[in-house]
Amino acid sequence: MTKEEVLQLSKKVCKNTLMETLEIEFSEIGEDYLIAKMPVNSRVHQPDGVLHGGATVALAESVGSMASYVFLDTDNFFIRGIEIAANHLRSVKEGWVYAKATFIHKGRTTQLFEIKITDEEDRLISLVKLTTIALPKETK
Repeated sequence: MTKEEVLQLSKKVCKNTLMETLEIEFSEIGEDYLIAKMPVNSRVHQPDGVLHGGATVALAESVGSMASYVFLDTDNFFIRGIEIAANHLRSVKEGWVYAKATFIHKGRTTQLFEIKITDEEDRLISLVKLTTIALPKETK
């Protein structure tokens, strides 16, 4: 799938979803990774004015799930996140954060991603591990 195809797909599937609300944009695709970005502003702040960990995890799960969707057989399978763990290492007050989802394991049933969240200066903000599962679609 080309970058343009991923961008068009993401615009279609993200409409009226949390991804649209958080203004998550998918920006780059490679052979085994996908990158998305999200603005850091008052919409995703904690009360003390820094990026909320929940928004960071939402970004991570969004990019990991979209990577599964892009790289796996979604004509025959639904993709669902089944476990996520995050370590938040640095705070951000403004600008953009970038999430790069890379496969650690690309199985037929389960997939494991490492997702690095970085700031505009490429400093590590959070390190996230996401497990997804491919569930067969019911055939009628």
